Amino acid sequence: MRGGDLARGADLFRPVPVPGGLQRGSTFMKIVMAIIKPFKLDEVRDALTSIGVYGMTVTEVKGYGRQKGHTEIYRGTEYAVSFLPKVKVEIAVPSSQVEKVIETISGAAKTGQIGDGKIFVVGIDQAVRIRTGETDNAAL
Repeated sequence: MRGGDLARGADLFRPVPVPGGLQRGSTFMKIVMAIIKPFKLDEVRDALTSIGVYGMTVTEVKGYGRQKGHTEIYRGTEYAVSFLPKVKVEIAVPSSQVEKVIETISGAAKTGQIGDGKIFVVGIDQAVRIRTGETDNAAL
């Protein structure tokens, strides 16, 4: 394949513009997912509210990591509990706010102990507010 052929083939993979100025597959919006200790949820919510983040989805989850499990005694019998209760907080934000959100969550959720949690950031291709039909950043 000659260099000219390669350049023409590259046109096949050019992003296609969509309404709103964003491109499908772009990452102008992100979901910040934080897995935290349940007792830190109120503190994290208050900290996020203080920086202007008012919407989030919260799910009770169970996890297993370096913290490992523990044993509990119920009616005289010892049971191994390998999955520990956690809370998953998901926040959709413009890419420009991701670092501030990460710093805020980290500061509010940190205890300094094993099991403080993890933060993951994932790109969003498209967002739609069902009630109004607003899309992308306007839907956040």
